[in-house]
Amino acid sequence: MVVLSVGMVPSASTKDLAEKLAINLDRFGFCETEEFKPDVTSQPGIYVAGAFDSPMDIPESVMHASSAAYLASRGIADVRGTLVTDKEYPPEIDTAGQEPRVGVFVCRCGTNIARVIDVPSVAEYAKGLPYVVYAEEKLYACSTDTQTRLVEIIKENNLNRVVVASCSPRTHEPLFQDTIREAGLNRFLFEMANIRDQCSWVHATHKPEANEKAIDLVRMAVARAVNLEPLHESTAPIKRNAVVIGGGIAGMTAALGIASQGFEAVLIERENELGGNLRHLHYTLEGSDPQALLSSIVKQIEEEPNIRVYTGAEIKDFSGYIGNYTTTISTAEGSTEEIEHGVVILATGGVEYRPNEYLCDQSDRVLTQRDLEEKIANGEANVDNLKSVVMIQCVGSREEDHMYCSRICCSEAVKNAIKLKNQNPEIEVYVLYRDIRTYGMNELKYQEARGKGVTFIRFDVDRKPEVKEDNGKLTVEVFDPIIGTDILLEPDLVALSSAIRPQSDAAKFSSQLKLPLTQDGFYMEAHLKLRPLDFVNEGMYVCGIAHAPKSLSESISQARGAVSRAMTILSKSHIIVGGIVSEVDEGRCVACLTCVRSCPYNVPIINDRGAAYIEPAACQGCGICASACPRKAIKLRHYSDEQIIAKTAVLC
Repeated sequence: MVVLSVGMVPSASTKDLAEKLAINLDRFGFCETEEFKPDVTSQPGIYVAGAFDSPMDIPESVMHASSAAYLASRGIADVRGTLVTDKEYPPEIDTAGQEPRVGVFVCRCGTNIARVIDVPSVAEYAKGLPYVVYAEEKLYACSTDTQTRLVEIIKENNLNRVVVASCSPRTHEPLFQDTIREAGLNRFLFEMANIRDQCSWVHATHKPEANEKAIDLVRMAVARAVNLEPLHESTAPIKRNAVVIGGGIAGMTAALGIASQGFEAVLIERENELGGNLRHLHYTLEGSDPQALLSSIVKQIEEEPNIRVYTGAEIKDFSGYIGNYTTTISTAEGSTEEIEHGVVILATGGVEYRPNEYLCDQSDRVLTQRDLEEKIANGEANVDNLKSVVMIQCVGSREEDHMYCSRICCSEAVKNAIKLKNQNPEIEVYVLYRDIRTYGMNELKYQEARGKGVTFIRFDVDRKPEVKEDNGKLTVEVFDPIIGTDILLEPDLVALSSAIRPQSDAAKFSSQLKLPLTQDGFYMEAHLKLRPLDFVNEGMYVCGIAHAPKSLSESISQARGAVSRAMTILSKSHIIVGGIVSEVDEGRCVACLTCVRSCPYNVPIINDRGAAYIEPAACQGCGICASACPRKAIKLRHYSDEQIIAKTAVLC
């Protein structure tokens, strides 16, 4: 078998569409955009997202789509909600005292489930379960046609419980809950069996066992559905403003985005001035001016009445829940301020790794790429008199304890190499690399560098280059595996492409905000592809290098996307809360603080009676506190201990 990794090209129809909309395209047929204006086409009012912009993966496509949604909504923010009509539901059927009548629907999901699971046999088995009065298979249970048919079946068979065996409740449970509500049932009389993620996807090579497991999951889902009781939700007010933590390019962009939508943004930066890493960038691979961008965006923030800025500030305390957060900060003046807000956008950035190898900080002729860029920009590099520069890639990246790729290091090296060759065409520039990863359109700049005479020499990780300095003579020795010999270079300067690392206090800060980190120490999104801008904690969003290493353009786009996600909360007058929540039996509570420590949402507190209290509006109904409580003083409303444990196991 030969598997081809083919390139991505625009579809044939996009050229005609671009001509009709008068949108400029690049020479490859992708949409033309400016580096510091991502997702903005050449035609005012028309925005672009996804692979038509440039080749990109699903997470990047989702981020750019959210950014484009923000850009499109920015000009119509003052008429927000004027065309909204509330969806009307039929009166809710009173199921109290009724014997359970369960309907089971087993989804084939095309072949996604059916290629492994014998769906007809699972549906047939479900027909024989206690209280099941209707069971059948569906090709696509989530399709519009099937949803309409589900409503009809519920009414025709007087169903008062519904079980759907298909994919993940994380993505589809709200859809099915809304469907049964359209049929007059309480939305909490629904249960879901995940026979895709937990069966067909993970047991594809063990079909008989996968089928048995699917039957078990359906049987358990029906048993649980029989014991479900109607739950009811209520409304809670929200604070219609945002806190943005971090004053780099991502944080500043996010704050301006919130303000442009008509809401107040509080921008908190612990340094004494705004800018973050942007302050150290002087030119980009595309030739743009980051310092001009910095000056422009800082001026916009200073002139924006909807933005409050705190520099030299530290976050001392953080608490609350979606729509009702409280952040306590210590200001540069030494005072303490408490800020109430509805959402949080985290943009704390990252830092350049300061190498302790290759004679960095031991020789003044060994620099990082950022050091070199600043010297070139300030005229301190004396480029005209340089004869040779060696650049070493992957310094601090893709090695033990830091196995991730820092993504922009190769582009930084190519950027500085082209800059050196433009100023002094006679200079010899050598780039020692493990792999060149100038992804997307940056590949063109890699080709440009090669065309200008930049020499790229590959090295193996087990035979890294050796940098020595003896009596003022700097040498770099590298083994070239292609020609099978050692190469000795005598450069004037060595530039190290050092890694991007998380902030040194990221672990402490994430614990304070109760946010998860990846194994590399960056902040972890709720779902890589489905929710790349959200945290698991509702009402909290991430953007910029705090999330992962990325370019200026990507940080700007992600910040706008985070604003778009935040607006789904701030644009509402209230939020819906309740349903499945934890309740405390104060008679059993001994204030051991187990629930306080275990809750991922920072909800439980100790009240003035010396017992735990859980605010219903804040509780996410995860059941973790209930399962952790040693006194069994906490229960999920209407749920048994066994159901609490089962729900917690699914969440964990």
